[in-house]
Amino acid sequence: MTDYDVLRVFCGPDGGYGNELAVVREGSVLPDRAERQEFAAKLGFSETVFVDDPERGVVDIYTPSLRLPFAGYPCVGVGWLLDVPELVTPAGVVGVRLDGEFSWIEAQAAWAPPRTLRRHASAAEVDALDVPEPGEWIYAWAWQDEAAGRVRARAFPGRGDGVDEDEATGAAAILLTQELGRALNITQGRGSQILTAPQPHDWVEVGGRVHLER
Repeated sequence: MTDYDVLRVFCGPDGGYGNELAVVREGSVLPDRAERQEFAAKLGFSETVFVDDPERGVVDIYTPSLRLPFAGYPCVGVGWLLDVPELVTPAGVVGVRLDGEFSWIEAQAAWAPPRTLRRHASAAEVDALDVPEPGEWIYAWAWQDEAAGRVRARAFPGRGDGVDEDEATGAAAILLTQELGRALNITQGRGSQILTAPQPHDWVEVGGRVHLER
């Protein structure tokens, strides 16, 4: 069995929740993309990261059904795990910084995969949503406190690969931050926390707490 670590990324203030992430530190054990895709599907996490060069931060990211040029929460998690200043993804070079209890990345909003950002009238309305049928990737959100930049969100990948709802998603948070043009404090899923801040030239910072599960 291929060795891998499991992280929880974007944990809540008490250390709970967060989205589970698998990281294969020795990516060379599965060099072929088809093998990597098969392994990611077998594990069934929202994303699995293969590290191809730990010193340079070269990474390869997969969902259970496809390879991603960039993804937010995997980069936040593996950036924390490798403790490197940057990650090299197929989309581009992602800046990484660790700031106390938070791990941050800086990425271009254009690197984020397309998402349907669907605003709702209230946080309670978001809480009451049922998982939609497989189809478009939906990021449902509402203001909890607009003046303070506090958002309630839920993410529905719509892939039909066994992941009905993502507990926490960095790329969708990046797109919402770009659309709104302001820093956000997002509570997603059951209780995960995502912090964001827009930067010049369409860069966005996204950060959160990371815990090593095993």
